[in-house]
Amino acid sequence: MNIKLSTKLYLGFFVTPAIILLGVSLYSMISFGQINQQVTALYDDRIVPLKQLKLVSDAYAVLVVDAVNKAHEKVTSMETALKSIEKASSEIKEHWQAYQQTNLTPEEQKLSREVETLFVPVNQKIARLQQALETGDASQLDAYDGPLYEVIDPLTQKIQELINLQLDIAAQERAEVETVYDRIILFFGLIIFVAVVVASPIGFFFSQSITNTLKKTLQVVSESSTEIAAALEEQERTANQQASAVNETTTTMNELSTSSKSTAEQAESSVMDSKQALNLTENGSKAVEKTLDGMADLREKVDGIAQQIIRLSEQTNQIGNISKLVSDLANQTNMLALNAAVEAVRAGEHGKGFAVVAAEIRKLSDESQKSAQRINTLVTDIQSAINSTVIVTEEGTKTVLLGVEIAQMTASALMGVSDSVNNVVLNNQQISLNTQQQAIAISQVLEAMNSINQGSNETANGLNQTKTGLQRLNQVALELQSSL
Repeated sequence: MNIKLSTKLYLGFFVTPAIILLGVSLYSMISFGQINQQVTALYDDRIVPLKQLKLVSDAYAVLVVDAVNKAHEKVTSMETALKSIEKASSEIKEHWQAYQQTNLTPEEQKLSREVETLFVPVNQKIARLQQALETGDASQLDAYDGPLYEVIDPLTQKIQELINLQLDIAAQERAEVETVYDRIILFFGLIIFVAVVVASPIGFFFSQSITNTLKKTLQVVSESSTEIAAALEEQERTANQQASAVNETTTTMNELSTSSKSTAEQAESSVMDSKQALNLTENGSKAVEKTLDGMADLREKVDGIAQQIIRLSEQTNQIGNISKLVSDLANQTNMLALNAAVEAVRAGEHGKGFAVVAAEIRKLSDESQKSAQRINTLVTDIQSAINSTVIVTEEGTKTVLLGVEIAQMTASALMGVSDSVNNVVLNNQQISLNTQQQAIAISQVLEAMNSINQGSNETANGLNQTKTGLQRLNQVALELQSSL
């Protein structure tokens, strides 16, 4: 059958490619429609709910607990804490309702019902907590410290299960999209194979020119991509270094803030003790003036002076015992700090913050021990002064009546000094107790933050993988669209 050359060219270069192109286009449109549906469902029903669940979990584990802790430590007012909890409750309700509106699988529906069951005790605790905050009595917050964690932790764990389920379902949908993608690749591979076998004799000469041009273009694109990747890697490294530097700076500033507050409190206490000592000195001066008027009563008060000196000696002995007890407590605290430092070293990177706290406790223990030693020295000096006072009193009784009255007033002044020393001991004990409570609170906060950080990292990794898959699908789609 004789066919004109123009007809052959028309059939070979227009009709046949048009039919093939039409079939490829229809298949591509159907496949891309499936990919678009899968990607849309992946974003609307998986990625967005991940954010909503994360916000619900953070609202309970961070906002509510943080508001209670700040109110308990009097960092914020009760009214501010109440507003924060009310805002967190509103956000929880809003995000949870939004999550419920998404397309839930049967397993998600089961887990969501379990979460709603756990909402009941948590909301009851929060309601009672709000009532306590409305009363303005900070002492009532002690009752919600542990129990609040007991009801919130199971809820956040269940929400984490929902998050993990979202990631699993997202992985399944991603696998389905990859299946469609592989089917498209196989289809186009067959088309390319047929095109090469059929059209290679005709398009050989044309393909050489096109191939050379494409090779040059791809080489330029490859080099540009390599340079961009290197630049992005350098920027990521710089960003990580900056984040690490900011984190270290924040930690250092927190330590400096804590140290400054402690130093300020100690300085204020020292000022008050100094003022009290000044008042005692003024009273001693007045006592000397009164001595001139009380010479006639000297012999009747000698026995009283002796009794006061004996009592003062007993009190100084008691001060010595208390100082010894403080020294023992400081030694025990020092041992606990050493043990904590060892445990922090074992914990590795996660124990750095606790190691800093242990070091601060150890420093405070050393300072308490030094204070106890200074108190012991002061007690020894006081006892020596008492003995000297007894001798001087006996001699003064025989010689100068005025010396007896001065010794009596000196004994009273020494009683005031004893009270001041006792206050110093009590302050040190209170500082030690506060430090222990702060260490426990910091340990709990670090544990909670590590748990939250771990969950956030896992969620971020899952989102990053999903984002990479979406970018890959988008890139393939763009390449296929540009090739049509």
